[in-house]
Amino acid sequence: MAILTLVLLSALLFEWYLHQQSLHSIPIRVHVNGTRGKSSVTRLIAAGLRAGGLSTLGKTTGSDPRILDLYGKDRKIVRLRSASIGEQIHFLRYFSKFKPQAVVLECMAVQPQLQWVTEHLIVKSTHSVITNARMDHIEEMGYKLEDIAKSLSNTVPFKGRVFTAEVAMLPVFQQVAHERGSEIHPVTGEMVKFEEMQGFTYIEHQENVALALEVCQALGVDRETALNGMRHATPDPGALKIWYLTQDNRTVSFVIAFAANDPDSTLNIWHKIKNYPGLEYDKVAVFLNTRSDRISRTSQLLELVLKDIKPDFLIVRGDSLDRYKKDYFDKMSWPIQTFAENTNPAKVAEALVTFPDKTLLYGIGNIVGSGFDILDEARKFKRAL
Repeated sequence: MAILTLVLLSALLFEWYLHQQSLHSIPIRVHVNGTRGKSSVTRLIAAGLRAGGLSTLGKTTGSDPRILDLYGKDRKIVRLRSASIGEQIHFLRYFSKFKPQAVVLECMAVQPQLQWVTEHLIVKSTHSVITNARMDHIEEMGYKLEDIAKSLSNTVPFKGRVFTAEVAMLPVFQQVAHERGSEIHPVTGEMVKFEEMQGFTYIEHQENVALALEVCQALGVDRETALNGMRHATPDPGALKIWYLTQDNRTVSFVIAFAANDPDSTLNIWHKIKNYPGLEYDKVAVFLNTRSDRISRTSQLLELVLKDIKPDFLIVRGDSLDRYKKDYFDKMSWPIQTFAENTNPAKVAEALVTFPDKTLLYGIGNIVGSGFDILDEARKFKRAL
């Protein structure tokens, strides 16, 4: 038994040594955490650094996990088992073989203690990003916004630099950064001009661009160079975009906002998109794609639809939708169409183009799994621009 213990201990120490070697060979390590926008900000930072001449690798873990290679190309990650923070160790070792000047990693952890482990034992970031704090993953991180902010602050490094676009919970991050001897850089969307947002092939948030620019400038890349690189970055599969779907001489403007699946972000995007320049519409429809393991989130989004968006039509896809009838569906005055979770994606997609001409269709909820299949089917109705 003693020999077996010694062998296991030796193996662990050797793994630890190899990991430290991996970290030492990557001088710049950017760790991106937060409730919303992590994948997009990861991509923007990596693209900006690459445009500035720094050899950079990235990794996203959002709607569709990818490696961002040295040339900015997406490499899909195929997992043979469920996601685990341990894979960050293996990817850092793999990345170190290319001797990059920088890596940009999206945080994988949700549980507070695992966020701490990811940062302080695995990534040991030189630059930390916390995009924002929203009421999401409340079962894991807490039922108050302050609890969620404290959980996210677990990725604040010791004696590093922290960048955040969070406003309400900024004092939480400032306190933790002070305790750990790190500099904190608050960022706002107003730091990016409207004209600087032109040139993106999708709808990007100013806060995301502002965060990425601040990180790139802190690492020696000038603003215009970084911004130009970001405009040419491949958008995340879950990025906010508008498709124009056509059927029988009718056009539906489909706003794809599934990645923003917490109520605060969903409402913020709605306020932004309903007055979006050039977007003309007479009617509003909502397509809510739900997950059976996110009952509380579905309730929150239905509450938002009922009290804030108030559309002319509603489509909901999911499992056991009768549970929402009394509290939500019965209180709605507009037509509601429901689809079971196992409905053929093509049938759901066909329903998305049945609305009157000049309808704004707001797609919210979740995209993981069948959401991508529905989008693939809806793409068949997409108008070529």
